[in-house]
Amino acid sequence: MSTLTAAMSPQRLCAAWRAAHAPVPGVPRWARIAAYTVPFTALPASAWRIVVVVCHVPLDGGAVQDTGNLPSWLPIEAYVLLLSVVSELLAFTAVGLIAGWGEVFPRWLPLLRGRRVPIPAAVLPASLGATVLTLLWTAAFVIFTTGRTLQGHPLSAGNPLAMHDWHAAVLATCYGPLLLWGPLLAAVTVAYWRRRTAADKRATGRGRTQGR
Repeated sequence: MSTLTAAMSPQRLCAAWRAAHAPVPGVPRWARIAAYTVPFTALPASAWRIVVVVCHVPLDGGAVQDTGNLPSWLPIEAYVLLLSVVSELLAFTAVGLIAGWGEVFPRWLPLLRGRRVPIPAAVLPASLGATVLTLLWTAAFVIFTTGRTLQGHPLSAGNPLAMHDWHAAVLATCYGPLLLWGPLLAAVTVAYWRRRTAADKRATGRGRTQGR
């Protein structure tokens, strides 16, 4: 077995993955669970989109019938796949708030490798994302349950949120977990901010003590 093959063995890859995403010291157990849960909140919705649009399984009752405002050169199947992949990648960034790569830039980044991640560089985007996600999916839940837009107008018959049969139950089951994405991300962000600021205060206190 060559050195390259040995380095890429499943066991080594799994070990490297676990080491890269393992919680750093000081992460509360609840924050670890919350961070690992975030990617799974987006997974059912991504699966629903792929099954309905790419695989053409009629779980939507025929509600998804057109390409909306997509440009003619972008097939809706490709768009849905891209949207699902991007959603999962964005959800997975929550793990960075408990792992080492959320505190020190990875070695594969040319100019930033090995440097400490500034606290605002992680907290501000995460806080903004948590706020937007909470507002977005809460609004979607209100629209779905009331059958009306936020302006009070009835939903059109072609709107997927206007379903009221078993298709609606499947949609709610798959999209319901998205209600947790924003709040979970917010909680993990607060834990990250507390941990990093406390560590910086301890380091500053040690530096002052040694400088006397």
